[in-house]
Amino acid sequence: MTVRDFVALGLVLGLLSGCAVNPATGRTNFVMMSEQQELDLGRRYNQEIIKQNPRHADEKLQAYVQQIGERVAKASHRSQLDYQFTVVDSPDINAFALPGGYIYIHRGLLAYLNSEAELAAVLGHEVGHVTARHSVQQQSQSSAWNILGQAVAIGTGVGAAADLTNVLGTTFVRGYGRDMELEADGLGAQYLARSGYDPQAMIEVVKVLKNQEVFARDQAAKRGEAQATGGYHGLFDTHPDNDRRLQEVLGPARALVAGQQIVNREVFLQHLEGLPFGDSAATGVRRGQNFYHAELGFALGFPDGWGIVNRPDAVIGHTPDQQAFIAMTLEANDQGLAPADLLRQRAGNTRLANGEALQQAGLQGYTAVIPGNPARRVAVVSKGKQAYLFVGVTRGNASLDTQDARFLQVIKSFHSLTTAERKLAEPLRLHMVKAKNGQTMAALAKDSKLPDDAEATLRLLNNLYPTGEPKAGDWLKVVR
Repeated sequence: MTVRDFVALGLVLGLLSGCAVNPATGRTNFVMMSEQQELDLGRRYNQEIIKQNPRHADEKLQAYVQQIGERVAKASHRSQLDYQFTVVDSPDINAFALPGGYIYIHRGLLAYLNSEAELAAVLGHEVGHVTARHSVQQQSQSSAWNILGQAVAIGTGVGAAADLTNVLGTTFVRGYGRDMELEADGLGAQYLARSGYDPQAMIEVVKVLKNQEVFARDQAAKRGEAQATGGYHGLFDTHPDNDRRLQEVLGPARALVAGQQIVNREVFLQHLEGLPFGDSAATGVRRGQNFYHAELGFALGFPDGWGIVNRPDAVIGHTPDQQAFIAMTLEANDQGLAPADLLRQRAGNTRLANGEALQQAGLQGYTAVIPGNPARRVAVVSKGKQAYLFVGVTRGNASLDTQDARFLQVIKSFHSLTTAERKLAEPLRLHMVKAKNGQTMAALAKDSKLPDDAEATLRLLNNLYPTGEPKAGDWLKVVR
């Protein structure tokens, strides 16, 4: 080993020796980042997250969530941080935290919570990840494995060693893991109790999320599909079915409880009145095999049986076996280029074959094939100063020859919204009603506009899954 190698290895060993006292637990953790670096990292990540996760437009709801989050955060071990709580305009069941106190909760998760205390529990869990610096530990461990791989490569001359340790490091730090999730639950429960909420709400949230997993599995079984694992923070991996470990971490929090604890069920439900359920007008609405976007004023159709994925940056259709995909994205056309010229510009130096002009519902477009393995169907449709770019691609045993007719079917379905379609572009929304004497979930489901298994979905929304029934006078969420 040369002097240069010894110097490099010495730097590595110095980096690997970084430790700090965890502000939430008092334990010494391996970290390679100062608090200021953590705050800077959070700010940078936040800018990217904002681009990928649109903010929900209801500022009254945003202010309410910020208020509850701040109350919990002030009772935390790192109350000095400037916490920002944001409701993301997404139907996903999710919440997450960035380093430095940037916390996001999707409106899809809000719809299934049933009280202010449960909202505080979710936010408290995410605050727990921030106060315990879990993301910093995760980042530091990942960096350490990468550095160690470089050191091995220097010392042995075997470059593959770096790849091996990268793989090991990725496996070691993937997700937060059971211990970190339980630690975040324990810390969140402490913060709930200190801020006046019942820490039992943490258990209630776990029940809500487990019901989500069971519901998803039941629905997949009805469709004859395999249910993907995971969910919000890998719920089943974190909490045993009997929640024994969760009960244990909540013990110290319960000791902090003094007097009546805040639940605020009705106040919370009032803030959910009118909340979009599923897709929103701002992101476009899926109905059956059609997609409608009120703000952009277009509609699009997909073949029977195809899945539709609605993302902030794209609408994606795919075959049931996921061997063929077509994605549509919105493109700027500030220069006012003709569709054929814009498509050639986007394709760069790539050759286009079988070009064809499109004229559909008063809109001009152009489509072609990009040869290759696999070949791709591409198209541009102009609408005002905007252009919509389509890319269809296959994988596995599928080929463009077998799927091109369907790709063209999707492209040629694009048109401006009609007057009748504008109503279809409006999202379903949550509304609150009081249960009447003898009223059943089956009866409520008959009046619902939910497209699939309305009764099961309404039970899930109201924490009555799979067979519960409401009591007279209970506030219930319905979807209209």
